Amino acid sequence: MDKSMDYKSEFCRVFSENVTRHGAKELLEWLCRTDFFTAPASTKYHCACAHGLVMHSLSVYDVLIEKHFDEESDSLESFTICALLHDICKAQFYKVSTRNVKNNETGVWEKVPFYAVDDIFPYGHGEKSVFLIERFMKLRIEEAMAIRWHMGGFDDTNGFTIGLAYQKYPLAVKLHLADLESTYLREKNTSAVNK
Repeated sequence: MDKSMDYKSEFCRVFSENVTRHGAKELLEWLCRTDFFTAPASTKYHCACAHGLVMHSLSVYDVLIEKHFDEESDSLESFTICALLHDICKAQFYKVSTRNVKNNETGVWEKVPFYAVDDIFPYGHGEKSVFLIERFMKLRIEEAMAIRWHMGGFDDTNGFTIGLAYQKYPLAVKLHLADLESTYLREKNTSAVNK
């Protein structure tokens, strides 16, 4: 079986089993109509390959559940929503383009593919994911805060707001940690356009 179908099937299975909220089915149907399951997670940093976005989302889910989920006090539905949907802002965000690169062996310039950003809805990062999710499904406050602030200090806005969000909503800290570990420790060697 095509490995890319495995990622999509696993995402859909986990999401459907764990998320029963009103609008969840419609959200998943919308994701299936976008490039979410074929898009990269980044242009060059992590999972910069076909299907990288769904790979990254599943990896963040695994880390969040393995390292931070407490069955007695945490909601599996909330953790699933946050992990699997934190980066849906990257659906319809990248396009494959080409650039000229000199082949070191032959000395000849060659066109090679790469992912370029094509942001048709520049609404920010975490806040864009929250906005897109809430078009279909209502988020709890702690879920919205976790998704909004999952980038931590890597976001384009800083200040005291993130500290207050982390202080009030532990799920936001847990999602940020899972995203960091997944990106920088688990997703090595996943950066090629043609994978």
